[in-house]
Amino acid sequence: SNPTADALARIDGKLAGSSDARARWLAGEAVRQAILAELDKLATGSNAQCALLLYEAMQAGCEFAPAELQVFGEEVVDLIEGQRAAGKVWSLYSVRSGAGAAEGLRRMLLAIIRDLRVVFILLARQLVMMRNAGELDENDRRALAQLTADIHAPLANRLGIWQLKWELEDLAFRYLQPETYRQIAELLDERRNDREAWIAGAAATLRKALGEAGIEADIAGRPKHISSIWRKMQKKGLDFSELYDIRALRVLVRDVPACYAALGVVHSLWPFIAGEFDDYIASPKGNNYQSLHTAVVGPEGRTLEVQIRSHDMHAYAELGFAAHWRYKEGSGADASFERKIAWMRQLLEGRDEQEDDSALLAAFRTDVIEDRVYLLTPKGQVIDLPKGATVLDFAYVIHTDVGHRCRGAKVNGRIVPLTHQPASGDRIEILTGKIAEPRRDWLSTHHGFLHTGRARNKVRNWFKHADRELNIAAGRSVLDREFKRLALHNVELESLPARFHLRSVDDLYEALALGDVTPTQIARALHEGGRDPEPASARVSPPPKPAAPGKDALVIEGVGNLLSVLARCCQPVPGDAVAGFITRGRGVSVHRADCRQLQRLRTLDPDRIIEVSWGGAHQRAYEVNVLVRGYDRKGLHKDVSNVIAAANVHIFAVDARVNPARNEVTMNYALRVADFGQLSSLLAQLHAVPNVIEAERKL
Repeated sequence: SNPTADALARIDGKLAGSSDARARWLAGEAVRQAILAELDKLATGSNAQCALLLYEAMQAGCEFAPAELQVFGEEVVDLIEGQRAAGKVWSLYSVRSGAGAAEGLRRMLLAIIRDLRVVFILLARQLVMMRNAGELDENDRRALAQLTADIHAPLANRLGIWQLKWELEDLAFRYLQPETYRQIAELLDERRNDREAWIAGAAATLRKALGEAGIEADIAGRPKHISSIWRKMQKKGLDFSELYDIRALRVLVRDVPACYAALGVVHSLWPFIAGEFDDYIASPKGNNYQSLHTAVVGPEGRTLEVQIRSHDMHAYAELGFAAHWRYKEGSGADASFERKIAWMRQLLEGRDEQEDDSALLAAFRTDVIEDRVYLLTPKGQVIDLPKGATVLDFAYVIHTDVGHRCRGAKVNGRIVPLTHQPASGDRIEILTGKIAEPRRDWLSTHHGFLHTGRARNKVRNWFKHADRELNIAAGRSVLDREFKRLALHNVELESLPARFHLRSVDDLYEALALGDVTPTQIARALHEGGRDPEPASARVSPPPKPAAPGKDALVIEGVGNLLSVLARCCQPVPGDAVAGFITRGRGVSVHRADCRQLQRLRTLDPDRIIEVSWGGAHQRAYEVNVLVRGYDRKGLHKDVSNVIAAANVHIFAVDARVNPARNEVTMNYALRVADFGQLSSLLAQLHAVPNVIEAERKL
């Protein structure tokens, strides 16, 4: 039987009983036929088309009992469930609702893992919807475009379906940044005739040279995609006129040897531009894309990009798996597909069903949307990771146990810290111990050990299986170390658990041990008073210029609107327990409550001691002294200063002393920070610098 015909017959029977459903069904006919046409190009088979029709009928208002759907087989039921899950992901972007979006993403990924045709249906539908997005109102159009940019285009890219990926990206860009899209489109159109004539001439020259070399090749101008033009302009800081690949040729040859032979001909014809050659045949991209890319100075001194690949590589580049894997009804996925979607399983593995699925959304965006780096194992296997991933992330990709036992790493034969972020092409060797001993500070975002949610989740699961009392003790130790670094004493913690939706201080300690709450969040909570703590991933804004002391800096209790200054002897920072001393002619001098100078003043003249509390302190910057001690090496001072600068912290004085006998260097920095949160994050980053022994606030 024909599943598509059977589905249409069953749908027709359902529509006969509902005029409203029939009207909605007929109204969607043009869109439905367009989606079916895209599925036909992808050769997904009749079961996929059947599942599309049944799902569209449900959306129109037809109701099907589970038994009625089972008639079409488990494959069709799974394909329908995948479409339902994707509908929930849409709610994340819809202005009407956001309920169930993260769970929808989980189910959608699971459905794709079970059957690749789910993603073909989703991409085909999204492409047709984007082609018709101009008919929607502004809010729905932007929401649809954002969903496409965040979910569908990255999925098409990771699965290698570039034919759909490029059009999805361009359509999303058109509606998300309409003015920029229009400007680039006009620039392309203005010079179209001249450019096409120039490209035709360059193609003829290359075709003749390849023929003389005995290389059979198909040569054509390569269409430019507006979204990719914009990304390149942003990434490289170039003007439109400076782009190398506005003028581009695609050369298709018989096999891999012919690719390199053609490259030699191109470089013999025109001088190549250094730094613009990429060999994706020897080192394919993570989505299996293969091609040679080069840029040359072509005729008339104009730049020209040339892409060279075999016909098979080109077919794959256009349709990904659909190019060579025509799905047979009732058969499973092949080994290459299993490798392709392994990242989806990795994304979902070990994830607690009860945890907040917003973490899954964040992990999806990190692992799918971000730029990738392509790294090599010692045996030459290519591993791709999100840009910003560390060597410790790499260890966890190799195997969970390798990550847990990781003690160090070598990049291109050189030992590097676990926070090192490798670049594409680096060869990485993981150094392991015999015992699995992940460290708790690996969970902290500001320590910089892990970038991917997947690796962090593996570490978190390791510690979740530890005894609660051990976690409480570990969390207490983490917080004690943080308070010591910040030079805080006698901190009142009883009010803090409620700020993080926890019941007790012990729960807070356990959350610290598991990485669910970070020391920086607690430091920021102490500083902010009644405001909710920011999530651990929140960026720290650069500190504003120091404000003049006065009523905006402190709330002075019981003495009216007096001038106030921060005491230089102890340099209090928001969050410190403080007290005031009424000076003669300089207003109120504010000291840390444990300041020795304040204790002396309290003994000499107790009547001039007053209570003060922090008010709008977050609006100004504060001076603190930070001590950094480490084993001396070349470049240590530069590395420490770079970390401080990267944290947007201002250095206004520094003093460094070397102890040759102990081979140690002590650096005292006078800094301006915005608050405890920024100081806490900075101290953690400084402690991670190679050779640094300690980094703490100095009183």
